[in-house]
Amino acid sequence: MTATEGAVTPPRAAYDALVLAGGAARRLGGADKPGLSVGGRSLLDRVLGACRDAGRTVVVGGRRPTARPVSWAREDPPGGGPLAALEAGLRGLGADSESVLVLSADLPFLGEPTVARLIGALGASGREAALLIDAEGREQPLVAAYRTEPLRRELALLATEYGSLTGLPLRLLTEELDRTRIGAEPLASFDCDTWEDLSTARARIREHGHVLDEWITAVKDELGITLDVDTPLLLDLARDAAHGVTRPAAPLTTFLVGYAAAAAGGQGPEAVAEAARKAAALARRWEEEAEQPGAGASGPGDASPREGTPPEGPGAARTDAG
Repeated sequence: MTATEGAVTPPRAAYDALVLAGGAARRLGGADKPGLSVGGRSLLDRVLGACRDAGRTVVVGGRRPTARPVSWAREDPPGGGPLAALEAGLRGLGADSESVLVLSADLPFLGEPTVARLIGALGASGREAALLIDAEGREQPLVAAYRTEPLRRELALLATEYGSLTGLPLRLLTEELDRTRIGAEPLASFDCDTWEDLSTARARIREHGHVLDEWITAVKDELGITLDVDTPLLLDLARDAAHGVTRPAAPLTTFLVGYAAAAAGGQGPEAVAEAARKAAALARRWEEEAEQPGAGASGPGDASPREGTPPEGPGAARTDAG
């Protein structure tokens, strides 16, 4: 199909992504590490969520269900190590890839802001790689952004020098690249290599300061929603509905707000904010009305019978003459 005159080609994303999901997971007894869950989502899906803006995403490892579509590759031989996996993933990306985010599949706390910082640092520095450093100052080559051509070059040189990439350590690659290093939040490079690590990750997401954001993110991924949710706004609305109407009104009201925003064709947080504003105003009017005279069934406004309605109760049969 040929492009029509004036057609606009959407811009390519700023980066592609490679996620390494192989390995023997020996310290986990050979368990399927990328498939282990934290907060109801597999470790692999959590990492894929952090790089959802990638133009193309290739996962190197055995195929498995994922929350979003990806391409698959496999190192030869399987289990050949990170450099062999990188080479297989790059082949899956194609020749036109300019920059690539490289991640391991066991990073439960990696977030989109860290990914953005890596990609931004790669572009701003003009260097060949931008690597995250952990709290101890150690480089993390599997939480990093690379220019694709230098990455291909160094992998080819290592394959020629050693005869194969199988089993070679990552440092042989990164030592040859002109790289910059960036810091990030302390847990961005936290990985789950042991059952203790997995237990720590599962406990942390249930802590008071994290559980709400973790839950909202999990729900959005489960439902395929990419909209940024203004959590304080919706919580304020739920509070107004629960206090001013009745407690069960809170979840039903927030549901109706989302439904209304979607039905109105809203494509961004502004549609939700406008629907929430209207619902919150209604809840406040409802509460104010309940506090006014005549709100209750026995209030002053109900003291007189409606016009044309006979009085009831003792003496109802009396007439003016009586």
